Amino acid sequence: MRVLGVDPAAAGPTGYGIVESDGHQCRMVHYGALIVPRKRNKDGQPTVLQEVHKLLSRLIEEFAPNVVAVENVFSALNVRTALRLAEVRGVVLLAAAQHGLEVHSYAPQKIKVTIAGHGHADKRQMQIMVRAILGMTSKPEPADAADALAVALCHLQMDRARRRFGLPGTSSLPRPRNLATSADSVHGGGLAPDACSVRVAGPTRGRAPRILSAL
Repeated sequence: MRVLGVDPAAAGPTGYGIVESDGHQCRMVHYGALIVPRKRNKDGQPTVLQEVHKLLSRLIEEFAPNVVAVENVFSALNVRTALRLAEVRGVVLLAAAQHGLEVHSYAPQKIKVTIAGHGHADKRQMQIMVRAILGMTSKPEPADAADALAVALCHLQMDRARRRFGLPGTSSLPRPRNLATSADSVHGGGLAPDACSVRVAGPTRGRAPRILSAL
């Protein structure tokens, strides 16, 4: 499997990295970061988005990845930064869809836990771990490229775990159903009596009920 990992950025370089795996070992195929020239950057966000789209389209056509993995929007960002980051991420999704590729998103903390072992790893630690996992002779630079390689590695490890334990992929997971809030809606509504049985503890003195088990 060949994965194109993308680390979108609201401001600054957008990192990209391509990793290939035979199911046992991973190797780095290509990596880098898109730095939009200052002259073009002055034209505004549309120009940056166009450059990102052109880059990803070229990478997909040149290296033919099987799947695209992208870092999700960090919820703690301020609104303006989150919106700009979401725009870049939308371009990533568009380029992948235009080439018929499936996209998997991973939260920043999930990527750090998978690669570095804890969710508070800094960029230097991520560079060191990516270098070790891929057997590279030097740390991948810039740090944005290392982050993109980490996204690709995260997907490969998650996909390996899904295959090993027979877990469904994200595209085949069933949608969650809204549980009825009363016995009448369970027995008289859309859910069958044995579809979901929840046993609740005794009086909670005004607090929400504590669920002991879901059968």
